[in-house]
Amino acid sequence: MKTSLFFFVLTWMIVVISGKDSLHAQELYGINETAIQEQLLQAVYNYDYIPDFTYEQVEKRVRKMETSMSFELNERIFSFINYFVVRNRDYTRMVMQRKYTYFPLFEKTLEEHDMPDDIKYLAIIESGLNPKAKSRVGAMGLWQFMPATGRMYNLHVNRDIDDRMDPDMSTEAAAKYLKSLYRMFGDWELALAAYNCGPGNVRKAISRSGGKRTFWEIYNWLPKETRGYVPQFQAMMYIFRYADEHNIILENPTFPIAYDRIKFNQEIDLEQLAQLADICLSDLEYLNPSIQNKLIPSSNQHMAVRVPKTKSTYIAENKSLFKEAIELQPERAVALRTSSSTGANTITNNSATAGKERIAYKVRSGDVLGKIASNHGTSVQNIKNWNNLNSNTIRVGQTLYIYTNQSSSPTLADNSPSGNPKVYTVQPGDSLWTISKKSSGLSVEQIKQLNNLQNTNIKPGQKLIIG
Repeated sequence: MKTSLFFFVLTWMIVVISGKDSLHAQELYGINETAIQEQLLQAVYNYDYIPDFTYEQVEKRVRKMETSMSFELNERIFSFINYFVVRNRDYTRMVMQRKYTYFPLFEKTLEEHDMPDDIKYLAIIESGLNPKAKSRVGAMGLWQFMPATGRMYNLHVNRDIDDRMDPDMSTEAAAKYLKSLYRMFGDWELALAAYNCGPGNVRKAISRSGGKRTFWEIYNWLPKETRGYVPQFQAMMYIFRYADEHNIILENPTFPIAYDRIKFNQEIDLEQLAQLADICLSDLEYLNPSIQNKLIPSSNQHMAVRVPKTKSTYIAENKSLFKEAIELQPERAVALRTSSSTGANTITNNSATAGKERIAYKVRSGDVLGKIASNHGTSVQNIKNWNNLNSNTIRVGQTLYIYTNQSSSPTLADNSPSGNPKVYTVQPGDSLWTISKKSSGLSVEQIKQLNNLQNTNIKPGQKLIIG
């Protein structure tokens, strides 16, 4: 009764304030109409409010669900629904946030393979829609492939690239594997169970049950983890359809970065690509989760790189220049791999700080970590380590502490007496292309001619004539 009265009064207030009497209300009470409406909406949309629900209500909703998967509510499924909409709502909101990034890919792939659309929810149970998820036994990616199973479906792994973390490749592999399991057992629930515990364990459960052929008939003979695996999947089938009824609403929905694929057909320094194209490195890493050490080695040189659509035309039009500038040099490969393996908390007694001056740099508009690192002769990872940064996100006005050999940013300077050639000292991360952009119109070829260079290979500390 109290709740009904509250909503009656609330409705009356909204009508009065937004209607013909709103001006009078503002004059009489000094109330701002917009502010009141915002407060009233906040009162209505309480994101922390958890509605009560019963087994019967959920059962009624389940009967209305349209799905090609078998789904009959029971206490086990209901307990997982209760867990995800009451006790672990934050996790449910998190995966709902990520669905905009991955569900379109899943839906397209499943449709191409003539598979039930609802199988997309399996990736939530496998990885929480995290392409970099790693299990305690070494399964990786959105669909948690083990190395051996991954190789069966052309998901290969080396120290720099892990195909299991590639959303497109792993989703295609998962669809093929699940479809083969369905052909094996003729039942999608059993196929899901086999995906979790292996087809051998499902066959054993079928045998021990006396030849039963449905998940719930062989339930008691399955491994413990698998007995919870399929019910969790079915709970998500329900929750994503009826999230509003449980007040699981996203306060600030996020949407994926639109991207295009570009093939460079060469080894690539991803940090250099981010710097030259003025792309946030964290965005490149987000779009290319299979790249482990910020580089593409020769073994994977034909893989396409996902770049933000806002930059793809610029990169494509200047591809010949980019190809030379982002070419991975041997010493850079070593540095990038070392940086990745060292981690974020290894700055004590680090050679990256030894004998160097610490300066305070204030972030300016247009800055990204790659640009700042290049200008100060260091790496992005070093700056992150020195400032305890967990991502590449920085803000204008933020102070970053940087260890450098000089008190000012490296620039193309005349290091010789007046009238002598201008000489530039190569900094870590430099390429002839980046130097040409700093050197008042000199082209890469002109720099090569001035310095009698036969190729574009340069190294930190090398002196180059640039004018």
